[in-house]
Amino acid sequence: MASVKVFGSPTSAEVARVLMCLFEKDVEFQLVRVDAYRGPKRMPQYLKLQPHGEALTFEDDNITLSESRGILRHISHKYAKQGNPDLIGTGALERASIEQWLQTEAQSFDAPSAEMVYSLAFLPPTLPSKQNDNGNGNSFGGARDVAVAPANASSTKRAASLAGSQPTSAGHGQGQGQAAGAQKEEEMMKLFEQRKKDLEKLLDIYEQRLEEAKYLAGDHFTIADLSHLPNADRLVADPRACRMFESRKNVSRWWHEVSSRETWQYVKTLQRPSSNDANAKNSSQQQQNQHNLQSADDHTKKNHQQVQQHHN
Repeated sequence: MASVKVFGSPTSAEVARVLMCLFEKDVEFQLVRVDAYRGPKRMPQYLKLQPHGEALTFEDDNITLSESRGILRHISHKYAKQGNPDLIGTGALERASIEQWLQTEAQSFDAPSAEMVYSLAFLPPTLPSKQNDNGNGNSFGGARDVAVAPANASSTKRAASLAGSQPTSAGHGQGQGQAAGAQKEEEMMKLFEQRKKDLEKLLDIYEQRLEEAKYLAGDHFTIADLSHLPNADRLVADPRACRMFESRKNVSRWWHEVSSRETWQYVKTLQRPSSNDANAKNSSQQQQNQHNLQSADDHTKKNHQQVQQHHN
């Protein structure tokens, strides 16, 4: 059995970074999806490893880590003699450059890109032209799996919560629901626009840097480039945001280079739910709908208790 284990969902940006690094370094590992620890089973097993319940836990023999960039450094150093030899660099100057751009990603790229992805989940497919200069930009184009979390689980959960909180009765209640939805959309638009400005300023710096170097830290693909992939991929795949990357010649060239790597393409296949997962989800939804109909027709105490037990 592999000594390296990754606990989490491939749809998480933190987990996706680590998986790609492991593939780049040809490290054998075991992927344990978070859904394998749902409900009561998750508390004793998973939280024993990750007491704060974060999205990622990495085990390598006696070492347990949970911060994705620290894990990238660990993998690149420990397995330096296998796989891609350039991820962490070889000399002091090269490694200093890699660290500089890795820190830039962590401190200046991660937050605005993640919040843009989050806000887009609440916004309409087509944004007002005066607030969106993206035009008609087009989107770019050995692990063992043990247990599949839905894509953008956090955003999906927030969206479902927002939708579920809206009143279902007609008249005044419906009007309040529509007003709340409009207010939420306005808030998300403001967040999107602000973070877009922040990210565009940073991408202007990237454009200048990539005028003189093939990759951010120099002539080779490194963990500094790798760390950008999860959030950038979601933005570039969305017509409402991809223009930021496409409109900058050097950034566009760089993005095509890094995103077309076979290791990243394989990570993306792990992010897709299997047909069995989709069928299980549909079956679960049908059972839930039937249960809701029954509880609506019978308000006895017994059925109320059954509803509570079902949701628990």
